[in-house]
Amino acid sequence: MKVLLIGSGGREHALAWKIAQSPKLTALYAAPGNPGIAEEATIVALDVDNQQAVVDFCRRTAIDFVVVGPEAPLVAGLADTLRAAGIAVFGPSAAAAQLEGSKGFTKDVCAKYGIPTGAYKRFTEAEAAKTYVREQGSPIVIKADGLAAGKGVTVAMTLDEALAAVDECFAGAFGSAGAEVVVEAYLDGEEASFFCLCDGKNALPLASAQDHKRVGDGDTGPNTGGMGAYSPAPVMTAEMVERTMKEIIEPTMRGMAESGHPFTGVFFAGLMITKNGPELIEYNVRFGDPECQVLMMRMKSDLLPLLYAAATGTLGAMSVDWRDEAALTVVMASRGYPGAYEKNTPITALPSESATTKVFHAGTAMKDDQLVATGGRVLNVTAMGKSVNEAKDAAYAALRDVSWENGFYRHDIGWRAVARETA
Repeated sequence: MKVLLIGSGGREHALAWKIAQSPKLTALYAAPGNPGIAEEATIVALDVDNQQAVVDFCRRTAIDFVVVGPEAPLVAGLADTLRAAGIAVFGPSAAAAQLEGSKGFTKDVCAKYGIPTGAYKRFTEAEAAKTYVREQGSPIVIKADGLAAGKGVTVAMTLDEALAAVDECFAGAFGSAGAEVVVEAYLDGEEASFFCLCDGKNALPLASAQDHKRVGDGDTGPNTGGMGAYSPAPVMTAEMVERTMKEIIEPTMRGMAESGHPFTGVFFAGLMITKNGPELIEYNVRFGDPECQVLMMRMKSDLLPLLYAAATGTLGAMSVDWRDEAALTVVMASRGYPGAYEKNTPITALPSESATTKVFHAGTAMKDDQLVATGGRVLNVTAMGKSVNEAKDAAYAALRDVSWENGFYRHDIGWRAVARETA
């Protein structure tokens, strides 16, 4: 099978690394890719925002299957264009991708189909939103409705913080993503990420992970796209997985089909495990980043036929096997992230890799034969172990072999699981 992978981040490097292991693969291409992905795939110069150019490349190269990594091309309808051209693609239609493209859309789906989530209201102007915030009090959550690269959410612990977040959205801090704002109830509990493949009619649960959104140790500072993750998440017990499937994933799958927008691809449910059970914080319609990195390390099964089954309506016959070990990844980011940061800083050394240790490239490029950091989140140093604690120790040991003066990272990834294991 000839495969084209769309994307250039750590998630796509993890997908490329795993797809490249498949005996069903004959050739793997990637666009735009990165230096890590280049070790697994042939990088092609392709404007992935030009959907017709992607179709033309697929026809010219006889691509059998396209895997879309990031959310933006999905929300923009790349999967629709490819399907219309008769090309199999992993990822939802633009209509189904609204589950990530519009927080308000997802909230409305939850309300219609009785999916547990926080109470909410949608607003298109600041004063009405601020009046509602004052009525509700804090803590409260303010979200830019559209895609904001993981940065459009404020969990406001004070009224002043909430009001400032509303103003920030409507002032254009997140561009068009903030033209509408969703204000929702604060959910108290422990967060988890849950992943499930879907072909429109069948859902295949994958695995759980826990992300670390805040930039600083001790979960302090602003939200980021994610500073590290581990899998599995101990809070996602067998009972919680079963409840998540029955109360959240399956009603969403049925509801999307009923509305004429059947969902194919991966459901990434951001959950809060509350005293009442799992409640949905938000949906993403692609693999998480950096959760994908730990999932791919743990997956025993061949990924490629699973993705193809989700894309072609044949998921009902599939199953997936996982390694018993835990996996943990630490994100190395450019100093200043999630604010302004210097680009093209040199990375002069990376740790040696093994069967249980892997560095995924997230925001890197080659410039004058030198590996440089080009993004906010740059490297994902990932390791496996018999426990989260062991995986954590292995990942941080590998981190010490990275030579990059402009990099920083959190020192406490996995702290909740480690506390459980050492209690």
